[in-house]
Amino acid sequence: MYMRWVKIFSSIIAFVLVFFVVQRLLVPKYATVVLEGGLIREYYSSNFDHNVVFIGDCEVYANFSPITLWDEFGITSFLRGSPQQLIWQSYYLFHDTLRFETPDVVVFNVLAMQYNEPQYEPYNRLTLDGMRWSRAKFSAISASRLYDESWLSYFLPFFRYKDRWRDISGEDFRYFFRSPRVSINGFMIRSDVVPAGFIPAPLPRANFQFGDTAYYYLDRMVQLAAHNDINLVLVKAPTLYPHWHAQWDEQMVDFAQRNNLLYINFLEYIEAMGLDFDTDTFNAGLHLNVFGAEKLARFFGEILLEHFDLPDRRNESDTAAAWNNKSELYHRIIERQQAEISTYGRIINFLIN
Repeated sequence: MYMRWVKIFSSIIAFVLVFFVVQRLLVPKYATVVLEGGLIREYYSSNFDHNVVFIGDCEVYANFSPITLWDEFGITSFLRGSPQQLIWQSYYLFHDTLRFETPDVVVFNVLAMQYNEPQYEPYNRLTLDGMRWSRAKFSAISASRLYDESWLSYFLPFFRYKDRWRDISGEDFRYFFRSPRVSINGFMIRSDVVPAGFIPAPLPRANFQFGDTAYYYLDRMVQLAAHNDINLVLVKAPTLYPHWHAQWDEQMVDFAQRNNLLYINFLEYIEAMGLDFDTDTFNAGLHLNVFGAEKLARFFGEILLEHFDLPDRRNESDTAAAWNNKSELYHRIIERQQAEISTYGRIINFLIN
């Protein structure tokens, strides 16, 4: 009887081990395609000592340069951005951040206010799969799931990616134990240039009013910041498309005034920042490239110092040593990308290894 139970137990253990090995093999590594899927997880390997934390969609991770904030002002920051990050996902990422640190300032990019309900399962994955398990992740999944999404597939990704066998490649084995790093403090460096040309006309809308769900989570974000003595800043990144309608901007101005918040629509300061959409964007005005992101960071850094008592941490030896290393890597990557563009006309390899 004893040996029988030993065999049963051993079989269960073997099955569980094989299951998780197969699951790990099938889960995307975001190493050569859809690199943005690796952004959210990278926060957990940081030192959790940031004066400023950004949350929001692609207008966060593509447009703000944390290294420039450090080099110019001694501000430490991290971008917790991901593609089409919905406002409830940003709220729960804010909650998740507070498990590890309490920044002086949290910056939320308001473009996500246009969405009042879950949108698209693949984008959900790019945000939620990278979160560590916690109450915040459970809540984010519950708020984000579409009606046909399985809750179990978030807990056991095998059930989402079980049909990915045909896509298995060498990178799945290479990065089996550790996924590659694709950003520096959440910022995806792009130094290529695709000038802004034709910008589609704004799509007609019957109603410009932001939805109740969007406002509900924005209110909760305000309350969470106040409860933790954090300065919440609302921003609209200076990108030409998707369109930011005047009616949307009016609502954010009104909300900020009613809640005594700083709101900055950077579209109004394109000339003041010196942005040139012939040279400062890598995809025709949808996002800034690194040169545009540096201009935005210099401009925003001055505003942060004007409104908040942020220390210049370049005099802290340990902090300076770590961030100067990040800065050196950052500039090496830009030089490498520029060399690749000069040679091949495009960026061949973005991984930060």
